[in-house]
Amino acid sequence: MSPATRLSGTHYSVAVVGGGQAGLSVSHELRERGIDHVVIEAHRVGHEWRERRWDSFCLVTPNWQCRLPGYPYQGDDPDGFMVRDDIVRYLEGYVAHFRPPLVEDVTVTRLRRSPSGVFELATTEGDFTADQVVIATGPYHAPSLPPMAQRLPDSLTQVHSSRYRNPAQLPPGAVLVVGTGQSGCQIAEDLHLSGRQVHLAVGSAPRVARFYRGRDCVAWLDEMGHYAKSIDDFDDAGAVRMRVNHYVTGRDGGRDIDLRAFARDGMRLYGRLTEVGGTALEFADDLKVNLDHADAVAEGIKDAIDAHITAQGITAPDEPRYVPVWEPDEQPRELDLDQADITSVVWSTGFRRDHRWIEAPVFDGRGYPMHWRGATSVPGLYFLGLPWQHSWGSGRFEAVGRDAEFLANHIEASRRLADVCGTLTGAPTDLASALPIG
Repeated sequence: MSPATRLSGTHYSVAVVGGGQAGLSVSHELRERGIDHVVIEAHRVGHEWRERRWDSFCLVTPNWQCRLPGYPYQGDDPDGFMVRDDIVRYLEGYVAHFRPPLVEDVTVTRLRRSPSGVFELATTEGDFTADQVVIATGPYHAPSLPPMAQRLPDSLTQVHSSRYRNPAQLPPGAVLVVGTGQSGCQIAEDLHLSGRQVHLAVGSAPRVARFYRGRDCVAWLDEMGHYAKSIDDFDDAGAVRMRVNHYVTGRDGGRDIDLRAFARDGMRLYGRLTEVGGTALEFADDLKVNLDHADAVAEGIKDAIDAHITAQGITAPDEPRYVPVWEPDEQPRELDLDQADITSVVWSTGFRRDHRWIEAPVFDGRGYPMHWRGATSVPGLYFLGLPWQHSWGSGRFEAVGRDAEFLANHIEASRRLADVCGTLTGAPTDLASALPIG
């Protein structure tokens, strides 16, 4: 904790819970507006990247998309992809750049709003109050493991993707990777490249090509306005927010992740894992469907890029379309761990939200925060850094700053309104002076 920052018994205009890219971005915007605030981070800045990413991890979006407010990427490789340690240094450099009122290694254990409207926050370093609160803890709180994981033999090493570091971490033998979102595909590749025999349970996640017609697909989509498209432009906004990200990689300068190529080169592919009975596993017969779907999405993105090139009269090299390099001769439905010499499982099954510390009626039946662009129905309570909070980049370096700017403007307007109302009614504008903590 900064020696100049005190929490217990203190009142702030704004409390920001979470010191990742979202919390730091809104802190920058609040400071630009002269609004006093504090940022509470449960660990160290960069913790999620430092402690919950594997050794070979890198961004899947180009470095030029790192656009934190007042601190865009300034390195010498804008079209490259920052590796894990570079991402941590980028965030640490951001903190050194504008020196936010950051308190590290402190956990907020309870947040509630008193009848008078002030927010009361209990922390591991004492209680304090705030007029407004931004919850910038993201959506990935606790590793999610399916109940079937408990039915696997005790002799099997099980690791969630957030705890995977490298192939040497796992015991000798084959590895089963469950899940083919970005983490699952990249971890499967990491193990495959190390020479491990990998068995991969393939889900329904889509993929995207890394490059097409002379440019990174991200560059094309950015030019096409895809990343600026608002969630309000979709008829199925709720479903869009729950979509799995397209898998691709920035490793070694960036390339496609082609599960068919992995299979051609020896990786064993299955459909979704549906049942565990000791050492016997069962899979759905959807392997071909899932592979075909991933390819169709990737080719559909290329169709959109082609249409953009034609409509804008852009000169771009032609490129042949993808041809599948492998097709499953059969859809394997069963696997015996002992017979396949599988000694470990990596669960790439995502995370679950944990908002139990928030005592406010702002969640739907699934536990998802109800909001519009981060503003909730509880006056003064906001969320920042959620996937598709407003656009594709809301939880990412690419656009979290735009969302932070929007909320900072909202917070500033709310403060001005409160000052005007206090002047007209004679009510105190410093709510903390009228409210006890506890």
